[in-house]
Amino acid sequence: MFEKNLNIAYLLDFYGDVLSERKRRVMDDYYNNDLSLAEIAADLGISRQGVRELIKKAEEELAFYEERLHLASRFREAADHAERLRTLAHEHALPDQVIEEILALESCVG
Repeated sequence: MFEKNLNIAYLLDFYGDVLSERKRRVMDDYYNNDLSLAEIAADLGISRQGVRELIKKAEEELAFYEERLHLASRFREAADHAERLRTLAHEHALPDQVIEEILALESCVG
């Protein structure tokens, strides 16, 4: 069975614009709009297998970009650090100005 990899949906947010319009549309329909292979196939006028192949190629392309650039993993790591900073700031009752700066950082990354 063909199952969705939710990490791919995350990568789509970072690298979706570098995919071809057709691949981006299929990936958006499949991952973000939760359409089935059959629904996408009917919309595009191709077979379910054709849709599956487009999705697999796009997934491979997204994984390739992440392997080379690491943008998604770095963003996730920065968001985790910002969350940890916020927690520590509250635990140690840091001044409001410090907490506000941490919250501003956190809003930038997540």
